[in-house]
Amino acid sequence: MYTAVKSAWPLFLGLALIMLGNGLQGSLLSLRATLEGFATNTVGVVMTGYYLGFLAGSTLTPKIVRNVGHIRVFAALASLASTSVLIHILYVEPVSWFAMRVVTGFSYAGLYVVAESWLNERATNETRGQLLSIYMVVLFLGLAAGQLLLNVASPEGFELFVLVSVLVSAAVIPILITATPAPHFSEPAKMSLRQLYRVSPLGVMGAVATGLAHGAIFGMGAVYGRNMGFSIAQISIFMGLLTLGGILFQWPVGWLSDQFDRRKVLTAVTILAALTACISIPVAHTSHVGLFVLATVLGGLSLPMYSLCIAHTNDHLEPAQMVSASSSLILVGGIGACFGPFTASGLMSVLGNDGFFWALAGAHAAIGVFALYRMTRRGSVPVEKQGHYLNVPPRATLMVSPLTQREVRDVRDRELARLHSSRRG
Repeated sequence: MYTAVKSAWPLFLGLALIMLGNGLQGSLLSLRATLEGFATNTVGVVMTGYYLGFLAGSTLTPKIVRNVGHIRVFAALASLASTSVLIHILYVEPVSWFAMRVVTGFSYAGLYVVAESWLNERATNETRGQLLSIYMVVLFLGLAAGQLLLNVASPEGFELFVLVSVLVSAAVIPILITATPAPHFSEPAKMSLRQLYRVSPLGVMGAVATGLAHGAIFGMGAVYGRNMGFSIAQISIFMGLLTLGGILFQWPVGWLSDQFDRRKVLTAVTILAALTACISIPVAHTSHVGLFVLATVLGGLSLPMYSLCIAHTNDHLEPAQMVSASSSLILVGGIGACFGPFTASGLMSVLGNDGFFWALAGAHAAIGVFALYRMTRRGSVPVEKQGHYLNVPPRATLMVSPLTQREVRDVRDRELARLHSSRRG
């Protein structure tokens, strides 16, 4: 384990810097847009650009990497992301900001593709689970800590934009100076959406709605805070706690899904998330502390949903199908995320600030209701035959699927070997 972590430290350090910049940039831009007088709907459209670019980047970058190589692509995309941040300072108007958000999303997706495929290459059967866990912690903590950097300077100035640029540029350094050779690259195949829906309708619809919810959270959360009159410190705490909840709840949600009918766990988690969002509406008008507590719970219930959808789908697949199915589910989630900021901003324009939580409540409730419907159409998979829940980042690309699914197969093999051994005993 020590050797694996030692060889991957440049990657984890670079990822930590990228996530710091990414977490700061998303909230900074939505916050600054409101300060510049952008209409709520306009902010939603601008923030949607990131997810459109992310979807394109996660699909196109593998082809570029095959022709150019990991390190060059990583350096080029980090430079592009760093440059696009600074352009926001020069041209403060919606069209150019939307274009730069597309560029930023494309760049970050490419950086994740390189990082995840690199990590996939470094992992062995003994270290895969530990490396994936470290990867998850680095991503979540970096994203949460990036929110707190909003307090370093005023969002009305240029300093925070420069800080994002510096963080992303610095992320290249540990990657470029490492003597570790670049990994072999292979792009995972994708299962057709029609075939995937036939295998697991709940997995597909759950991934779409989950992507929408996450797009709304990270795209419009800071706008909600600003419109509610929060201070910069309060906005950073609100957004940071939404992410921190995902870290705190990942293990208990995953453990429960492995012990019980996964569909029932998925239903319970999504209904609870919808109720938490509804309760947050009146609480937000009376107690900031109460809202922050509920934000932690909401993030904790919402962020593990990606992993739940993939685990549920895997329960209906053969091991050979898992990588392609997970790649397709991540792609479906990216499509859903493109509608997140636009949906939330639309409801906020019609219903006021409460529309933010109504969007989240609706997305999660839709998953729960659909899960209940699917229970009437298909029997459950016996718990002993269910696969193993593994964490998948909410901003994962297609390249994380081979890593997670190899770990799933390893866990299944170990469990089968244990069962055979106990029976012989």
